[in-house]
Amino acid sequence: MYLSRVEIDFNSRVNMRELNHVGAYHNWVEQAFPEEVDRKIRSRKLWRIDCLAGKRYLLLVSEREPSRELLESRGVKGSFASKEYDTFLSTIHTGDQFRFRIVLNPVHAVLEDERKRGKVYPLYAEKDQLQFLLDRGPKHGFTVPEDQVMIVERGQERLLKKGNHSTNLVKAVYEGRLKVLDSSRFVDLLIHGMGREKAYGFGMMTVIKVK
Repeated sequence: MYLSRVEIDFNSRVNMRELNHVGAYHNWVEQAFPEEVDRKIRSRKLWRIDCLAGKRYLLLVSEREPSRELLESRGVKGSFASKEYDTFLSTIHTGDQFRFRIVLNPVHAVLEDERKRGKVYPLYAEKDQLQFLLDRGPKHGFTVPEDQVMIVERGQERLLKKGNHSTNLVKAVYEGRLKVLDSSRFVDLLIHGMGREKAYGFGMMTVIKVK
């Protein structure tokens, strides 16, 4: 596994025009793996956009290392960085505590017909969005005290689909402190993500160990 990042070049007029919805970022990420494009396969990838010191970065977790050239095709030249992720993942143990950040698409399913799957509805209220994370933590091997997490950003992301059909995906950005309950499940979360719409910049958690 690899953890990579590149600063997004918003001085580019092309980027300003074309990076106007999360589907465009998804395509950028996929194109950064030319061997997979050639073989018409897609491995699991997680990505999100973060802001640091006034600059915006694309962060990426992937099975293989992305192409520096192609990831920098919409990034600032020389800003690409990538490191092997497995060594860090192998140091995670049950009982460890971390500071974390994650972007989620908080939704809930309502069963409207017993013969069918529930219909998915977005969660808009902040208290419901917080509960969305708290409820799902144990399933993914961690717990978060309610007073140790906050939503630092709320909004929606635009997704443009075929035929110029546009939809909005509700977004909540969480930061806080967690405790690992099950290291194998937690590592699986860091690799495979959490929740829906992972292809469009949701579900990727990053952590820093608390000493």
